[in-house]
Amino acid sequence: MNRLLAAGVTVFARRGLHAARVDDIVKEARTSHGTFYRYFASKEDLFRALTTDVADRLADLADSLGELGPGPDGRTALQDWVARFLAVYEDYGPVIQTWTEAEQDDRPEGRLGADVLTQFVARLADRIRAAGVEGVDPDVAAVALVAMIERVTYYGVTRHIPAEADELTEVLATVAHRSLFGQS
Repeated sequence: MNRLLAAGVTVFARRGLHAARVDDIVKEARTSHGTFYRYFASKEDLFRALTTDVADRLADLADSLGELGPGPDGRTALQDWVARFLAVYEDYGPVIQTWTEAEQDDRPEGRLGADVLTQFVARLADRIRAAGVEGVDPDVAAVALVAMIERVTYYGVTRHIPAEADELTEVLATVAHRSLFGQS
């Protein structure tokens, strides 16, 4: 099953959800159609399983964010968290990209992804609220930070910008920290 999940990520990255075929996935996984259908009813079912994996990873990630604050410890916590987000995105970027595209057409995959992101943003907003950040709505700030971090990570992973992971992490953490707490 893990080979099929990994193959699904690869095939969805290469072909997209709608153009991908079960045949592509089983070839990538080097397994049979019978094995595929033992675990999944369809490619959409496999996509839902991947989305569940992403949801679990993002929930763990949101919960792992250390204490936010204006000082260096708060910035370090944010930088560590951004680095972990980058790792999740490197594993599941095609799934996140697929549901982002599907949101525009109001397809089930998009609604599923939107639900995952809503929960992720809510947890981040709770952390911002707990940090006592003044002058910003924590819910809007969380959406803004997630949008920025996700897009820049996408550009980095897809090599649209010439930056290595550690540089992306540094810049994103700095910008996010300064946007919440000002220059520090």
